[in-house]
Amino acid sequence: MFENLKPQPADKILALMQMYREDPREQKIDLGVGVYKDANGVTPVMRAVKAAEQRIWEEQDSKAYTGLAGDPVYADAMISLILGTSVPRANIAAVATPGGTGACRQAFELIRMANPSARVFVSNPTWPNHISILNYLGIETVAYRYFDEETRGVDFDGMIEDLKTAKAGDVVLLHGCCHNPTGANLNMVQWQEVVNLINDRGLVAMIDIAYQGFGDGLNEDAQATRLVAASVKECLIAASCSKNFGVYRERTGLLMAVSADTGQTALNQGTLAFLNRQNYSFPPDHGARVVTTILMDEGLRADWMAELEEVRLSMLGLRRQLADELQRLSGSDRFGFLAQHRGMFSRLGAAPELVEKLRVEHGIYMVGDSRMNIAGLNEATVPILAKAIIDVGV
Repeated sequence: MFENLKPQPADKILALMQMYREDPREQKIDLGVGVYKDANGVTPVMRAVKAAEQRIWEEQDSKAYTGLAGDPVYADAMISLILGTSVPRANIAAVATPGGTGACRQAFELIRMANPSARVFVSNPTWPNHISILNYLGIETVAYRYFDEETRGVDFDGMIEDLKTAKAGDVVLLHGCCHNPTGANLNMVQWQEVVNLINDRGLVAMIDIAYQGFGDGLNEDAQATRLVAASVKECLIAASCSKNFGVYRERTGLLMAVSADTGQTALNQGTLAFLNRQNYSFPPDHGARVVTTILMDEGLRADWMAELEEVRLSMLGLRRQLADELQRLSGSDRFGFLAQHRGMFSRLGAAPELVEKLRVEHGIYMVGDSRMNIAGLNEATVPILAKAIIDVGV
């Protein structure tokens, strides 16, 4: 049997990480991997996470399964964090998942089960694993224009024009905030126009929200998701705690199915639980319990929010510093978009050969499409990156 297997394409980001590790140069910069790093290049365990884990260690008296959907208290806490009061709880079915990737996978499984002919419209570009999983499941994808290579902002007219080709029942996959990989985001006026189009054409919205709190603030980053959930007939929301709680390896996510029809919730909940059973049965609990402990405790929640705000402001400061340094070196404001983007990533808009030149000549590692992780920088490395960008001719 095994002799029939075929080599699978290597993950480009993982391959880039390996190249970085093998690079003997002392002065090298990793802007490829999608994790937050502090000024010392460390992905820290947040203070509130450590405190919550200590409390769990002291108080937890069982490692028995929680349930196919995970702990319902975790779902309640996450729904409140993401949706606030925008949608009644009775209209929301939810299950815990292994990270945001697990939430996306289960959402795609539900789409295939509910409407096998549905196409999923994805932004160009989008997180590569979206397309990889959809292709693996045999779900047709359609790219819609999103990133404007000239302005490094959103090509909103192109986006709307492309989404108007979607048919009733098709799914529109949207990034709730901090678009990955570009960092370019819709404003709320544009979000309302997208909502109107979804409703007018009978489409289904799916939102992937993986960076809440990394952009403009916890509530600000949830505004678009809340607008969509409150305005459409039904939607799917895949959420991740990896970034904003820093629990990457704990694989902590949530999938929500929101319906304007309260009578649909029980069926949705049963379907989500069934899909969990077919895939991994019971979702992991440790990360979910840490998140729940933080969100349900006033003191831990306040400390978590304070540290998350430090992280957010640090990334905004690095963006501003890089944009200013590039303006100084280039004598133009063509890199001003870096300060306007939000989240961990920005797409520089450099050709692949220039990205390769940055790596070979300057030891700067970023994904081939010029996505760079702003959190991979610090105050000392920003000038090094800026000079390299100008030197290679971006």
